[in-house]
Amino acid sequence: MNLGFCLYVVRMPRQRTNSALDQYELAVDEIVTACDGDLRSALRALMLLNEQLEQELTLVSSGVRPSDKRLH
Repeated sequence: MNLGFCLYVVRMPRQRTNSALDQYELAVDEIVTACDGDLRSALRALMLLNEQLEQELTLVSSGVRPSDKRLH
């Protein structure tokens, strides 16, 4: 998620953001809990997950399925 998207969501009317923000709040709480309340560890976990997703997106965009890469 990039900063531009975050700013877009913040500027949306409240009735359109409640559901999305509630889901994000729950997800953030779960991630922080999984990291024993350590915000730095939670942020690191999210950054690592984002990196993995970016790599998979690059593979899919190039026509290679992520599962194909793991077989080699």
